Amino acid sequence: MQQIAIGTAHTSHLTVEERHTAQALGSGNLPVLGTPAMTALMEHAAMEAIAPQLDPTESSVGIALNITHDRASRVGETVSATATVSTTDGRRIDFTVKAVDSAGRVIGQGTHSRFVIDVKKFMSKIEK
Repeated sequence: MQQIAIGTAHTSHLTVEERHTAQALGSGNLPVLGTPAMTALMEHAAMEAIAPQLDPTESSVGIALNITHDRASRVGETVSATATVSTTDGRRIDFTVKAVDSAGRVIGQGTHSRFVIDVKKFMSKIEK
């Protein structure tokens, strides 16, 4: 793993489809962006932010998430999530995360932490 600089960031985008709704995901009964889908988009942004600094044998796994989901987004809306490295402590990387709609309104925000792992070691523990 290379040094990961504070401020390293990535933005991921999603056009809300029926499969991303709270109704489809079982997290609610309305046809709006479900919190699990927004969460996944935030985690994806964080994963991608640090991926270029990882060795080919490494990956990262989410270990903590503390977010709010502040505004509904309809099917067809494009939302974006940005993850920005806020602190590092060895293999633990902390991020601020924020999701916005196409009008730039904040729909969710919070913090997320990931841990850099050796893929082979990690998977060998899972397979036992």
